[in-house]
Amino acid sequence: STLLSLISLAIFLTTADGSSFTEPHAHQGVVTPFQPGDPKVKLDGKAIGILKQGKPYQTQVQSGGSGRGLVVQDIDAPPSIVWGRILDYDNYSNMVPKTVESKNYNIEDMKPTKKDPLSKIIYTRMKVGFPVLKLEFFIKHLYYPSLNSLTWTLDYSKSSDFNDSCGYWYVIEHPESEDRTRVYYSVEVSLFDWVPKFVVDFMSTKALTDATAWVKKYSEMEFAKQGGLKKQTSSSSDGGSSTSTNAKKGLFGGLFRNKKQEELERLERLRAEEEARRVAEEERIAKEEAAKKILRLTWLRLGLVSVISVLAVYDFHLWISG
Repeated sequence: STLLSLISLAIFLTTADGSSFTEPHAHQGVVTPFQPGDPKVKLDGKAIGILKQGKPYQTQVQSGGSGRGLVVQDIDAPPSIVWGRILDYDNYSNMVPKTVESKNYNIEDMKPTKKDPLSKIIYTRMKVGFPVLKLEFFIKHLYYPSLNSLTWTLDYSKSSDFNDSCGYWYVIEHPESEDRTRVYYSVEVSLFDWVPKFVVDFMSTKALTDATAWVKKYSEMEFAKQGGLKKQTSSSSDGGSSTSTNAKKGLFGGLFRNKKQEELERLERLRAEEEARRVAEEERIAKEEAAKKILRLTWLRLGLVSVISVLAVYDFHLWISG
């Protein structure tokens, strides 16, 4: 049995690839990506009743010839704050259950058009942790503010520990209050055969409600920090104040232009800093990837040496016995 165990170890070390920042995924997608926009889910009286209790409502949406689980959740915070939590990928390890690492490695600002309203592409490296197992994967997020949507797939230019994954957020102002939000969330994950069943069960069931639960929790916490009430500014004024405002505009127009120039320069500096961080992150991940390969090769060599040694002893034993 020792011999068989060593042979099995050698085979595993030889065939296991693992995630890789520098190598492409085995395919370009096996699950159908979500499309941005309204999921057109009808909420009946029962669904509304569940949502009013602060609970998530679970239903299904059709995709191709099969159904996908979808969760609807009402949140006591405005959409701007909710989006702030969803898009805060660098902070996911502090908010999202099972997430042990999360870091953006590239952000592309797009020029949305009527034909293609895509505003931003966000590439994120994530790692989820379970007992005796951590899974690393690389996500390509597509952000459509004008469609109230965010969709994602794997970044297929990198190798992930998930076989495939895609998902969807749809975030709108609550129909009863501008200070509340209604979110729709769905995800589909395809895992490799070697992933333990308890991980498969979590990713296919509990992950759905966990996702809306953490967004609700941290959005409402942030809204409470900001006072919980939307600050209103008065838009009405009398004729005298209007004249005064126009005079101030003329008097301080140059100052405003200077402020605008300063703001543009500040944004340019931020973009440069973001680019520098992105390059540094890619270099760090590449170095980590190289270290992982060296470790994998070391274990492979040790496994093969062990197998060869045991086979030599076994062969010598057969020769003596003969």
